[in-house]
Amino acid sequence: MKNSQTSTLLKKKYTFNILDSIETEIEVTVNPFDIPIEELFTMAARINKKRSFLFVSKVLGKHLPIDPNKGLLTAALLAARYVETIKGLDCMEKESLLSTFHGSGSFTAHAFIPININPVIIGFAETATALGHAFFDCFQSVEYFHTTREELMYENPEITFEEEHSHATSHRCFIPLDMIQNKREIILVDDEMTTGKTALNIIQSIHAKFPRREYTVVSILDWRSHEHKLKFSQLEQLLGIKIHVVSLLSGIVQVRQIKEIEKQSEKNESIDLGEPKVEIVQLSSFFTATSYFSANLENKSGFIGGTGRFGLRSIENSSLHKRVSASATFLKEKRTGKKTLCLGTGEFMYLPMKIASEMGSGVFYQSTTRSPIHIENKEGYGARFGMSFPNPEDHVVSHFVYNIPPGHYDEVFIFFEREVELEKLEPLLKELGKAAIKSIKIVFFSKVRGE
Repeated sequence: MKNSQTSTLLKKKYTFNILDSIETEIEVTVNPFDIPIEELFTMAARINKKRSFLFVSKVLGKHLPIDPNKGLLTAALLAARYVETIKGLDCMEKESLLSTFHGSGSFTAHAFIPININPVIIGFAETATALGHAFFDCFQSVEYFHTTREELMYENPEITFEEEHSHATSHRCFIPLDMIQNKREIILVDDEMTTGKTALNIIQSIHAKFPRREYTVVSILDWRSHEHKLKFSQLEQLLGIKIHVVSLLSGIVQVRQIKEIEKQSEKNESIDLGEPKVEIVQLSSFFTATSYFSANLENKSGFIGGTGRFGLRSIENSSLHKRVSASATFLKEKRTGKKTLCLGTGEFMYLPMKIASEMGSGVFYQSTTRSPIHIENKEGYGARFGMSFPNPEDHVVSHFVYNIPPGHYDEVFIFFEREVELEKLEPLLKELGKAAIKSIKIVFFSKVRGE
């Protein structure tokens, strides 16, 4: 991918030429922590008629592998920014967080936002479930839940809303009513805003049933245009509310489609090392299964608590983090390689990322995704390698993993919230085998019902 940069006195302009077909011009207008743009994202071309381009995050742990601590640290930087800009408080942790982000020292998450600041925090599925949860970890006394694409047996969501540019558009919230039936500030956490329409949709959905005065939208990147920001102001006036916005980088994006993207070869580079060694690892003794089951009877394991899907309170964090540390110690003893990939699945991102952060050096983290992206092995492009397979938990849904070069990892731990039948893992294992990974460990957090 061809990129270029133009500096001005106050602003910086960048041009991303995506697969010689999409020209994206970016003007950075606000960069409060002076984080180089190339440390936050690169770009790729989506296979999506609603939106042809994608900001591929380098700190989220979705499409690109990251140091898991950097994903947690990015959420803490957003929390620091929130405290300073929205609450008007000095954040004593800011400088040490920034120093760690730039490579000095190690990161230890802790709750640095005082008890008197107690919003309700919502993370967006599927990409921002870990980001939202790690942001929640920075508060001493709040509540958190994330939206979900799952439909549950015998349960109706308290809130639903649509994400119109996404492949899976419907979001649902299954939470205790008292978590949302209050007047407290709501903070919505997402990885990136291009138009902000998704945030406005959920604010309208919440406000129709549970009105309040104050909302804050937190995202790593904010690319809203003047017209999009005007829609925020119009909704504020219409509903009589205040909507704050917090981001690490904001600016203006202009996209020009030069030509149609040529169909890329589906053939990945591969190295034949024979069949990988596959091992099943159970973490069900570390975590508690809930009474919630998917409406899709394909999987008969219950969802677990501690993910945020059914709501979490800060008081639960101490116990949850102890279980994470115990799980990480258990898995660390099973490591056999020096270069290890921990792979979350779908919206099950936070617990795998948090566990990965405590599994020692040489550990990288990313997650499977529903987003189809054009693959091209070009330096700087956001999806150089890719594999697709039916979601082992729901075979009608396709999942993808990007940027696993052949021969790059010694081993991979794949984290599933619910146990799945081994035969449904075969397409995924077959794809990972092409990446010449010698050891694959399948990690389940809950067992099949009845066992």
